[in-house]
Amino acid sequence: MAERYIPVPLEDLDKLLAKADGTAALLWLHILRSGGYSLGRASRELKCTETELVNAAALLRGLGMLWEPPERQEPPQYTARDIARRAEDDPAFQAAVQETELALGRTLSTADLNALNAIYDFWGLPADVILVLVHHCVERYQARYGPGRKPNLRYIEQEARFWANCEVRSLDDAEDLIRRQRERDSQMGQVKELLQIRGRELTKTEREYVERWLSLGFSPEVIAIAYDRTVFSTGRLTWKYMDKVLQSWAEQRLFTPEDIERRDRRRPPRQSGNAQPARSDQDKIEAMRRMLAHGKEDKHGT
Repeated sequence: MAERYIPVPLEDLDKLLAKADGTAALLWLHILRSGGYSLGRASRELKCTETELVNAAALLRGLGMLWEPPERQEPPQYTARDIARRAEDDPAFQAAVQETELALGRTLSTADLNALNAIYDFWGLPADVILVLVHHCVERYQARYGPGRKPNLRYIEQEARFWANCEVRSLDDAEDLIRRQRERDSQMGQVKELLQIRGRELTKTEREYVERWLSLGFSPEVIAIAYDRTVFSTGRLTWKYMDKVLQSWAEQRLFTPEDIERRDRRRPPRQSGNAQPARSDQDKIEAMRRMLAHGKEDKHGT
C-alpha cells in the first residue's frame, strides 16, 4: 500500500515552532489532515477544550496560517414546480415538511416551503438534522419571547445558515452544536447579570461585545474582573473601555484571574497600610451609642 503524505511549507513550520505552542501545532496538523476547521470536531478529536482551541486558532490567524472560509452566496428562488417535485420524489424532504408544520402548528406557505427547500438543498442539512433544527429553534424562540410563541421560517433559515457554516452534517454534529449553544446562552446570562442589566435583553451591539469576549476564551469570572476595573476607572459601565481592557488581556494571553493578578499591572490601587478602613454603618451606630452613653455619664457626674 502506497504511503500518503501531506506537504508542509517549511516557512509555516518555522513560524509555528518559534511560537512553541503545542495546542496551536496540534490544531494546525488537524486542519491539514481534515482539510478544514470545525471547532466542535476539533474539540472532540483533539480532546482539547474550546477555550484552548479558540486561543490556538487566534494564534494561527495571527501567523497567517488559518483563513476563514468565504461566506456562501444567497440561495436561489425555487419554483413551485421544483418544490412540488421534491416533495413528491423525496420522502425525506416530505417528512421534514410534515414535521415542521406540526412543530409550528400551521400549514407552510409557498415562501415557507421555499425557505425549507433552501435549508435542505442549498445549505445541505439532512432531513433528520432539519427536524432537530426546527424543534431547537422553537425552544429557543419560546425561551426568549414567551410560551406559545413560534418562529417563522426566516428565523429558522438564519439558524440553518449558522449550522451549515459550523459544518453540521449529522445528528451528532447537531447535538454537539446545541450543547455548545446552551453553554454559551448560560454564559451570556451570567455576564448580563454581573453587568447588572436586568429587565431587558442585550442590544445587538452589547451582545456582539459579549459574544466577542466569550469567543476570545474569557470566562464570566474574568469578565467580572474587567467590569470592576472599568467601573473603578470610569465610574460606570463603558463598553468600549471594557472591551479595550479585555482585548489587552487577550493580547497578553491573560485568561484566568490568577494570570491577571500576577501579570497585569493596571490594578486599582490598594489602600496603604496606614490608611484607616471605612467604617460600616453598624460601626458608626455603635460609636454614636458610646458617645451618648458617655454624655449621660458626664451629665450625672456633674
